Amino acid sequence: MTTVLTEVPHAIPLLAERFPDVTFIDISTDCGEDVTGDILFGGIGPHTATVVDRGVKWVQLPFTGIDHAPPDSLRAQTVTAAKGAGAIPISEYVMSALLACSRDFPANWLREAPERWNYQRTTALHGQTLSLIGFGGIAQRVARLAAAFDMKILATRRHASHGVVDGVQLVESVDELLAPAHHLVVCAPLTPETHHLLNDERFTKVTPGLHVVNIARGAIIDQDALRRALDDGRVARASLDVTDPEPLPAGHWLYEHPRVFLTPHSSWTGTPFFSGAIDIFADNLERYLAGQPLVGVIDRELGY
Repeated sequence: MTTVLTEVPHAIPLLAERFPDVTFIDISTDCGEDVTGDILFGGIGPHTATVVDRGVKWVQLPFTGIDHAPPDSLRAQTVTAAKGAGAIPISEYVMSALLACSRDFPANWLREAPERWNYQRTTALHGQTLSLIGFGGIAQRVARLAAAFDMKILATRRHASHGVVDGVQLVESVDELLAPAHHLVVCAPLTPETHHLLNDERFTKVTPGLHVVNIARGAIIDQDALRRALDDGRVARASLDVTDPEPLPAGHWLYEHPRVFLTPHSSWTGTPFFSGAIDIFADNLERYLAGQPLVGVIDRELGY
């Protein structure tokens, strides 16, 4: 009998219905002395170290990146991340940011009678170039939505053969994405290679008026370099759901800059809590029980 320990207790009824021959145990609040299992769905709670030490072989994390994962969760023999779990809400967040930029919201919302009726200075997404840094599940869904607006879409990723979306041109380097971009969306994981990937040098290569969207990790952008690019107009708007550090302290310049639009790392919200991760875990559990390779296995050296 396979036993799954979980720190996501509301997932148990859904999983138990699909896998009646698997035992599911909630360890979110308590983990008795005799509790052991083969699998841990979570890896984020106070009992992670305990159950890993007791023989958990596979940890399924309920989120995409591993830079915030507790170290104990990464000690298991196999660790999988829920890559793309938040693709639906995050891609909709990105499109909201793109549309707000093109319509110049909130600046174009009326608070008093305008000088001219029936006119505002705006642009259209139609025909504009969207550049995606990273092309995993989230970016691929963004690309599908953007294609409906007839945008030109460029993307780069470490493994160009992984993931194909009609109408997307894959390029070899980040530098190739910069000059053509009207909108540049950061979707890559944070690794030593991507830390401050967008820096002063790269901001010199963009076409002035760029819109930058970051839904990945704050440290991928050198925020001091971003400030300089915002101040001189190379970046016209920055829509940031992530910052460095998080939470962002009171009084930080990002709160005050007129061209910065912040949200508190909330782009993943909008669907039932961890619903995407539960689906991914269920599919992986089916593979595990069938002796098939798991999806989303992390590479500890690469950092994702």
